[in-house]
Amino acid sequence: MNLANTAFVLIASILVLFMTPGLAFFYGGLVSEKNVVNTMLSVFIMTGVAILLWVFLGYSLAFSGNIAGIVGNLHHVFMAGVNLASLTATHIPVGAYSLFQMMFAIITPALFVGAVVGRIHFKFLLIFLIAWSIFIYYPMVHLVWSPLGWLAKLGVLDFAGGTVVHINAGVTALVLSAWLGPRLSGNRDNPHYNLPWVLLGTAILWIGWYGFNAGSTLAVNGVALQAAITSTVATAMAMVTWMFLDIWTTGKPTLVGVCTGTLCGLVAITPAAGYVTIMGSVAIGLIATMTSYAFIRLLKPRLGVDDALDAFGCHGVSGIVGSILTGVFATKAVNPTIVENGLAYGGGWHLLGVQILATAFTIAFVAVMGCLLVVILRRFMPMRVTAGEEELGLDQGEHGEQADYAVGLSERLSEFQPDQARYASEFRGQLQHLEHPLPQSNHSGGN
Repeated sequence: MNLANTAFVLIASILVLFMTPGLAFFYGGLVSEKNVVNTMLSVFIMTGVAILLWVFLGYSLAFSGNIAGIVGNLHHVFMAGVNLASLTATHIPVGAYSLFQMMFAIITPALFVGAVVGRIHFKFLLIFLIAWSIFIYYPMVHLVWSPLGWLAKLGVLDFAGGTVVHINAGVTALVLSAWLGPRLSGNRDNPHYNLPWVLLGTAILWIGWYGFNAGSTLAVNGVALQAAITSTVATAMAMVTWMFLDIWTTGKPTLVGVCTGTLCGLVAITPAAGYVTIMGSVAIGLIATMTSYAFIRLLKPRLGVDDALDAFGCHGVSGIVGSILTGVFATKAVNPTIVENGLAYGGGWHLLGVQILATAFTIAFVAVMGCLLVVILRRFMPMRVTAGEEELGLDQGEHGEQADYAVGLSERLSEFQPDQARYASEFRGQLQHLEHPLPQSNHSGGN
């Protein structure tokens, strides 16, 4: 066991786990007051569900054996027969690698929750999350990150989850939004519950993303350092780009816009983090953010698909751009393990073609399988809450809770009037000296 590499991967795993409550704060701050609990619970519940699923089925379906290059087998259900102490290529235990991948299985399905907040039954979403993990996520992990996977054999580059995580979650968000239909008209322009939470969630996500990207090296080396630097620079570029786009189009910079741009940069650099130079990361952050901004502001209103918190606009669009641009900016100078350079470094069109193929396959596979899962599950349970429950809010309708129990009290206190105000005429004599203070004495005596 390489102690440095193992400790690095364990810390990276904790950072990736930290991203899920960060995402809960990010989404919880963006939604309306009456859907905060439902939103945060829908995200955070995956920390329990995905861990159990990964141990029961996920690891085996992702990394055990191979069926047609698409999925593994069930030879290691419940992790049976897995030697957790055996070492991988970077001399970390298999148990540490499994733990690291487990954290990806938690955060990925939580990402598309933002698209459907405020109108989907919690029970339906929970069952869908389980089915989605089994039939979509684990096969995608095998396809891209297992050496036996079909896309891996084609030579696709996905350093930390452009296809497996972000395109996957983004397309799922679009599919669910389309099947659900738009929110009630009165619920679309409700104010955000808590903007400081949005900033807090963004900061936690950015911190956790170092585990996400740099940790994917699975070793303490130069590529891990490069991944950390490119992740930082691309995110900064995306943040500033979104702010200037907001100023250019609306005249005002916004906190929500800055946080959204930050997320786009983190998403876009994910597939390329350990393959590109610093200037490559600048280009990826800039292009991806401009594309996501254009989609959210111009194309999304024309599609008629109500993706409430722009999960597809951020994760899907920026993930697609980042995955494709990896085929342009990847270079052996950064990571000598890759077979060929990208288009911008004299590698020709082959790698770019592979990246486009993998991106297109991911979109098609996730869209078809996602629609199939929705059609099947809708036969057994309702997908959307009633109009009455949607108007009431899912916090009360689905959970019987509310985010801030002081809200009702503060409203009642605002209606309270002190006796002096309520019975002003009766207190007029006593209060007269407050309205007309007595003149101060010129007496210069002592106190």
